[in-house]
Amino acid sequence: MVAFYLALLSLLWCGSATIAWAQDLPEPVAAELPPITVQGAPDLSSNTDAASQGTLNGERLNSLPIQRPAALLENVPGLVVTQHSGEGKANQYFLRGYNLDHGTDFATSVEGVPVNMPSNAHGQGYSDLNFLIPELVSRIDYRKGPYAAQNGDFSSAGSADIYYRNTLDKNLMDFTMGGFGYRRLFVAGSTSLAQWGPASGAPQPPGSRRGTPAQPGTTGQPGMEQLSATGQTAGRGQSSQPSALVDSTTPTLLGALEMTHNNGPWSPGEGYEKVNGVLRLNQGDMANGWSLDGFYDSAFWNSVDQVPLSLIQSGQLGRYSALDPTDGGNTGRAILTGEWHQLDADGYHRVQLWSEHYRLQLWSNFTFYELRPATGDQFEQTDNRWIYGGKALRGWNHSLLGFDSTTEVGFTSRNDQAALGLFNTQARVAFAQVRQDQVDETMLGTYAQNTTNWLDWLKTNAGLREDHVMMHLNALQAPNTSGSAAASIFSPKFSMILGPWQKTEFYVDAGRGFHSNDARGVIDRVDPTTGQSVSPVAPLVGTQGEEVGLRSTTIPGLETALALWKLHSNSEIIYNADSTIGSTSPNGASDRSGVEWNNHVSALSWLVMDLNLAWTRAHYVNMNDNGQLGNLIPNAVSKVALLELSTHDLGPWEGSVETRYIGSYPLSQDGSLVAPSALVTNLRIQRHLGPGLDAFADVLNVFNRDYYDIAYEQDYRISTASPVVPNGVTVHPGEPRQVRVTLQYSY
Repeated sequence: MVAFYLALLSLLWCGSATIAWAQDLPEPVAAELPPITVQGAPDLSSNTDAASQGTLNGERLNSLPIQRPAALLENVPGLVVTQHSGEGKANQYFLRGYNLDHGTDFATSVEGVPVNMPSNAHGQGYSDLNFLIPELVSRIDYRKGPYAAQNGDFSSAGSADIYYRNTLDKNLMDFTMGGFGYRRLFVAGSTSLAQWGPASGAPQPPGSRRGTPAQPGTTGQPGMEQLSATGQTAGRGQSSQPSALVDSTTPTLLGALEMTHNNGPWSPGEGYEKVNGVLRLNQGDMANGWSLDGFYDSAFWNSVDQVPLSLIQSGQLGRYSALDPTDGGNTGRAILTGEWHQLDADGYHRVQLWSEHYRLQLWSNFTFYELRPATGDQFEQTDNRWIYGGKALRGWNHSLLGFDSTTEVGFTSRNDQAALGLFNTQARVAFAQVRQDQVDETMLGTYAQNTTNWLDWLKTNAGLREDHVMMHLNALQAPNTSGSAAASIFSPKFSMILGPWQKTEFYVDAGRGFHSNDARGVIDRVDPTTGQSVSPVAPLVGTQGEEVGLRSTTIPGLETALALWKLHSNSEIIYNADSTIGSTSPNGASDRSGVEWNNHVSALSWLVMDLNLAWTRAHYVNMNDNGQLGNLIPNAVSKVALLELSTHDLGPWEGSVETRYIGSYPLSQDGSLVAPSALVTNLRIQRHLGPGLDAFADVLNVFNRDYYDIAYEQDYRISTASPVVPNGVTVHPGEPRQVRVTLQYSY
């Protein structure tokens, strides 16, 4: 299969090269591709290990219209971000044929702090990015597939590491007003604390983004830029602040505060209220430096969960109305993290520690009156936890059999101490306790990887990772379900980079990954709601992936990346949250394969275009698995396309427009129920009004198309007098057209 992929890629490359050879060719390229700095485009430098790996530039991201903070991730090619409930809840994610639910199999981090929550009250791997502040994002480093030794739990389908700016060139004040009661106030600024005195040691090159640097000729770590021998960045998208203004010899203090209110088109209104703040102190550059960061956010909301499609189609229920108007939630977190890094002639070091307090209280009702006709099926989930974690890595430059080589070893640790609750409720008032648990879960990971430049056209990156999980469950409601579990898993990784030839590189990647399961599903032997025996699930579930691809800048003005991939999972993870045991259970093994083609066109000085296409085939390995007919994987999106156009250097005007297509997908394993496709266009127009004053207008869903953010197959009953609807369809509609206007003052 790999040989077939390579042959196909070679034919495609030869075709593109033939087109280019018909034009005037530049001088022959050197052994390494030249550094490319492109805002928001795929990272087409030789510093990547796979065609599906790249970096998104923060400045470009902030020129695009977005509906919600996590929508920044939709610029990761092929990734879809939606919502099936209130805006304060973690989003739904879809990538490479996975319904990632709220984050399972896609790992995210902000400034090195992992966002995914194992054994979360609502969903395994719950990844709530609503505390993200888009204006502060410097860049997003993304990977797909289980090929990187640095990535552990939840990263089989991919990962995204989000990094904030160290400093702002100007202080900012934004005020936004929009439809459906949308209001947002954002203020941010930074200052150099020169009164602290100069740092000891020789000054370092200013303006570089912090993070452990990789050595010349090696691949960087997630979220880490490449260094030349002089310590300057190369190949990655640069941060948006003017680097020449940054003084790395004195500490810099940056602060930001965001307050948001939104009702949305929903009935009842969401009443979404969010307060979000960041305070960070940092000094140095990417060669030598440190930082201390604090994050805080708090939010509460009402929510319109998914409702029966038949009621919307018949007119019995308004398109944006709720069957249970008391659903909603509140959440909050506080994070403190510190990081130190150092680069010298022999190698590099990086150490980071963090602590976090997180809480979630969520009321949901997905089946309405099916389970408890007298009270309705609403249930409450609570999560109150402390998280402690850290990571350290060390890299050495050396010679391997006479070739330039770098070896890196790393260690990661995380401990979650979570108080979890599941209660039956009516109008947010609990009347029965389903279960209440104390979960203590520790994940330890170690890895080693070696990157060697064997020839001018051949580089390899080989790694091995071991992860160990220890779970302890204290079931307060049903002590006979308490217990402990532990497991380990080894994950070998390998990447080979060939080229460049005619400004084109080829990649071959393979590796194993995993995801962890909810501690309750792992340890439970008895269902606390029925008293019946249940089969436990494995603590860790393995995945295996392969990928071949290419990146090319052969055609002037066109940067293209093509990847063909396969991914096998030993089991699918399903979350049972509907007032049952409230944990995870496995479905059968699955196979996925697909093609991704990403293009960045900058042929005109004033116009930039991105076109990303992804196609996926997803199915269970065994026909009629999981007690269901067929072998299709429900909610596995098979086609995703994104077209973005951005203008610049047009006097006081700038603009961008993006159109996203999400193909239809099966709702049932036999394919008898299918969700419709969606096509949505968003627009931003920006006008410079005068010194320090700018105005933005975002038009979301420009053509006011009716579409669904998500659809599910499920049983439900809409009232006490109605019958149960088996295998029904419930949906969460996408929002209608709305306009948001921002006035920004910078000083």
